[in-house]
Amino acid sequence: MNLSALQHIRKAVQTLNPSHVRDLGDKQLNIALYAASEPDYQKIEGYFLEGLSPARRTEAMAFLHRGPDPQKVLQFDLAIYDESVLAPRRALVFHSGEPERLVQSVVEQFDHTIALPLARTFRPFRQRYVERVIRTVSRENALFSLATALPDIIPSMIELPWAATEFASDTAVLTANQIKMAFLLAAASDREVGYREQKKEIASVIGSAFGWRALARQLVGKIPLGGGLIPKAAIAYSATKLVGLSLDRLYRIGYGYTRQERRDVYEDALEQGRHVAQTILKKIRPDLAARNASAAYTENEHIRTSG
Repeated sequence: MNLSALQHIRKAVQTLNPSHVRDLGDKQLNIALYAASEPDYQKIEGYFLEGLSPARRTEAMAFLHRGPDPQKVLQFDLAIYDESVLAPRRALVFHSGEPERLVQSVVEQFDHTIALPLARTFRPFRQRYVERVIRTVSRENALFSLATALPDIIPSMIELPWAATEFASDTAVLTANQIKMAFLLAAASDREVGYREQKKEIASVIGSAFGWRALARQLVGKIPLGGGLIPKAAIAYSATKLVGLSLDRLYRIGYGYTRQERRDVYEDALEQGRHVAQTILKKIRPDLAARNASAAYTENEHIRTSG
């Protein structure tokens, strides 16, 4: 294992703040509920509190406030209207027959300051939030992987969560982003967050980073004229998604994937990563997109069997 690469990873990881994630997860939200009747309120509350122990139900109920003064609604983090009442335009509406519509709207519209404590406290929001985190971080890593290979487009990469020139090793940035994801997934899953609390998961992320790094560099050097960009970004995406899905499974049921399951997940994620990378490259360098699509196709079997 390259000592210099480890030093870069350490420097990147030191920029992370697990206590910030921990504090976000512990934040107590104030959620206003509006409904026409007692049974309607009970439907909303019953859905929110689904699957919680009596102690956790009591804790979670403190988040929910029935029918506060509409003039004070801006003092609440969320305002949710049952379908039985007339809701303001663009309001969040609870449909008893399709409650997942509310979950999707909230998780996709609100940032971690709302979505994370909501996922930690109320189980119906958890899996959707976890999926969003894994999807977002996987795409960030694919984008960063492309950006480091095309330094001329870095200044326009406003989506990048890191300063691309801050670290000499792109592996360090990708790995730190995966560890950040580990913190978010643990918090959302109501697990302990931190370097000590997640030392096994973090060690696994760091250890696997060097395998993905070697494979990606091999591809970039092997394919001429920048043709390895798509495979390199696809590997960054699929490796990150595999890490995220493995952590999610660990936090949900207590154990990870078998070797064969990991391979299956990797292959599925690799195909998704290729499409994501191609879409990003079309936006930032359309002149390279077609060339890379053709080159990436010829490498399909190689990167599948290398996973």
